[in-house]
Amino acid sequence: MNKYVKKYCVDAMSGMAQGLFASLLIGTIIKTLGQQLLRLGTNAVFQFLVDAGNFATDAHVVGAAMAVGIGFAMHVDALVLFSLVAVGSAANITGGAGGPLAVLIIAIIAAEFGSLVSKKTKVDILVTPAVTLLSGALFTVLTAKYIGIAANSVGTFIVWTTKLHPFVMGMIVSAVIGIALTLPISSAAICAAFGLVGLAGGAAVAGCCAQMVGFAVLSFKENRWGGILSQGLGTSMLQMPNIIKNPKVWLPPIITSIITGPIATCLFKIEMNGAAVSSGMGTCGLVGQIGVISGWYEPSEAAIAHGATAINPGFMDWLGVILICFVLPAVICWALGKLFRKIGWIKDGDLSLEQND
Repeated sequence: MNKYVKKYCVDAMSGMAQGLFASLLIGTIIKTLGQQLLRLGTNAVFQFLVDAGNFATDAHVVGAAMAVGIGFAMHVDALVLFSLVAVGSAANITGGAGGPLAVLIIAIIAAEFGSLVSKKTKVDILVTPAVTLLSGALFTVLTAKYIGIAANSVGTFIVWTTKLHPFVMGMIVSAVIGIALTLPISSAAICAAFGLVGLAGGAAVAGCCAQMVGFAVLSFKENRWGGILSQGLGTSMLQMPNIIKNPKVWLPPIITSIITGPIATCLFKIEMNGAAVSSGMGTCGLVGQIGVISGWYEPSEAAIAHGATAINPGFMDWLGVILICFVLPAVICWALGKLFRKIGWIKDGDLSLEQND
């Protein structure tokens, strides 16, 4: 059972997140850069950046990228992998707002059906793509719409509940998504699947930043500046071997996320209205922050569906992002780390990344 959990819940979701990063995320970053530069004046290069970003963020392209990422992570044969392009595109479009979850489920099913016949016949070039495409199309027609509705309903409930109870939900969303970020699963895929935007997205960004910046600062004694870069701009998942050895090292970042989450939702009212996947990225490539900023100027369709509108950010908006994403996680986790080392819960070397290489 563990083999299948890893294959479908860890590997497939990670592949899906990489597909999202290579299409929706990078496209949003490039488009946002072009849009901001166009504010300085019309320029063919700036417009090209916007156009390139639009190509990458098209729903058909994003669905295809996710499905290919899933297939690649599952190590399917080439013909199965290439056939997933059409499956992912169809599932994402048919799934609507909950398209990413539909792509995850249907791409896995189509990949498994395709793998059953791959290289089993003398006309593999016909049979494998046909089986992969037809099985994916069948499940898309039968289930994608309903998977999308279910995923969107869960996301809507979380977004609505966070608006209604920003303090409690700020703590819960921040802690849960932050923990998912450090676990060997994809917090980005989770946020994308359920369309976490708005205050809920802001809380998710806070939780992810608490883990990444928190661990980077917490482990500075052992890992120095290399650890700041690899964890603060890379991933806190690098600490999983150390967490398994001593689970207490995880407490400072988790406590930090519980503190910064409600500060984000109640005090600064930070909303992540960019692409939902950005909510689960934290400071990885600064994608979480770019998602917040792009959402100010051009909210995503998911955010608009929840009532978001474009704004001109003020001083408190910028201050909130800086404090929630960088300053507070660093300060709070550093202070908790000092306390935990003093009482012996964290010892020298407990957070070293060198022993995990």
